[in-house]
Amino acid sequence: MVERLAVVSGGGTGIGAGVARGLVADGFDVLIVGRRAGVLDAAAERIGAEGGRPGAVRAVAADLTDPGQVDRVVEAVGGRGVDAVVNNAGGYLGGDTGTLAGTAAHWRANLDANVLTAVLLTEALRPVLRRPGGRVVLLSSIAAQRGGGGAYSAAKAALHGWAYDLATQLGREQITVNVVSPGYVAETEFFGDRMTPEGHAARVAATLVGRAGQPDDIAAAVRYLVGPAAGYVTGQVLGVNGGSVLGR
Repeated sequence: MVERLAVVSGGGTGIGAGVARGLVADGFDVLIVGRRAGVLDAAAERIGAEGGRPGAVRAVAADLTDPGQVDRVVEAVGGRGVDAVVNNAGGYLGGDTGTLAGTAAHWRANLDANVLTAVLLTEALRPVLRRPGGRVVLLSSIAAQRGGGGAYSAAKAALHGWAYDLATQLGREQITVNVVSPGYVAETEFFGDRMTPEGHAARVAATLVGRAGQPDDIAAAVRYLVGPAAGYVTGQVLGVNGGSVLGR
């Protein structure tokens, strides 16, 4: 039996690592992609060992905003069919917005990190997506649905429109495209040193379930969308936010 293959960007830490861990448990071979080779290599070894499948996870260091480096992922796939592409790379990029030039740089950085990475990786792998049955998942954010993140909110919202367009294009080939929109998730690098105990408490209080999300909560949604049970689900935005935002 040939193992299914998933490619997960931003797969070295946080949500991406949680997704990779879950997909290994589901029987996938996983290729994790990110910019930090050391972090990726350590994650690949750890996740494979924890899942009882050493070697099931491979790592490719690449800056997915650079088309030339995206080719490294295609080379690592090596002509195999790709069953799932999980576009998790991105994050909030700060910057000086005190001038027009600073504002432009700030917006471009956030659009590149959150939108261009997903577009380039997906387009590069589009020819080898499994037909029928391929899956594309984009990781968005609650900030796309309620605002509050400036350029980051706008960049994540852009993924929604692109997902609808891509789902329309690929549906006739039985490839699904969906968005997972997480709320507050603890135990990731997203906030860096910006998170305070008060900020954490406020975000937990905004949920209906009274707790922060964990990477495995988001991974569970991704595992559903890339699995056989979700073959009739496409062009959708799945909020995983503890009830912080309802039904958008």
